[in-house]
Amino acid sequence: IRFDGVDLTHLTRRQLLPWRRRMQAVFQDPYGSLSPRRTVAQTVREPLDVHRVGTAAERSTRVAELLDVVGLSPLAANRYPHEFSGGQRQRVGIARALALNPQFIVADEPVSALDVSVQSQVLNLIARLQRERGIAFLFISHDLAVIQHVSDQIGVMYLGKLVELAPAALLFRKPLHPYTEALLSAVPQVGNQGRKQIVLKGDVGSPRNPPAGCPFHTRCPKVMDVCRSTPPVLKSPAGDPSRTVACHLEGTGP
Repeated sequence: IRFDGVDLTHLTRRQLLPWRRRMQAVFQDPYGSLSPRRTVAQTVREPLDVHRVGTAAERSTRVAELLDVVGLSPLAANRYPHEFSGGQRQRVGIARALALNPQFIVADEPVSALDVSVQSQVLNLIARLQRERGIAFLFISHDLAVIQHVSDQIGVMYLGKLVELAPAALLFRKPLHPYTEALLSAVPQVGNQGRKQIVLKGDVGSPRNPPAGCPFHTRCPKVMDVCRSTPPVLKSPAGDPSRTVACHLEGTGP
């Protein structure tokens, strides 16, 4: 695992501490990710306490600022998670993630447990934080409409392997990997303007014991002999350095 050019994989707990301040997470379950025994203020303040940032008064001021940033009333500070809706709880989770001014936030399915009307509010908040604070988000989701709304660049994974990486608009307009093509073809479209749906057949492999060669070859409608024996590597197609794809069908650039 590399962050800002540094391999974090084998760092000690002490060595990791300054790096943890620069990266935070927003979790999928807004109900399970907040302690029911802590007030909102205690929850948002926890990263500041752990890393000993500022005085007690400065931490309290910081909590009030963060609640305002995510659109929560100052009165929320002394309330408990069970007193809030799912969307409000996720805002608390986002405020906690922002406490240390991170450069990078992993958002793991942050809106999948929310109603559609609430999803848009949380997504707009994330988009605003990206724009105003320059925070890089790794947004993990299975909802393609959500991904298209919030992403600048999209990585598509199959059985734990990255099979395509491209700018969001380009990937939706012209997917290259057969799995990406099938994935996008399944998105409902109004009228007859959508892609022809690609129905995948064959066995879904196991991430723990993936098939030899390309992990997608057991279901790929364009499979070739080489796919069954040789794993493709991520490379840029000829003439298009802005994207990479792991597919034997694609000619590669230098």
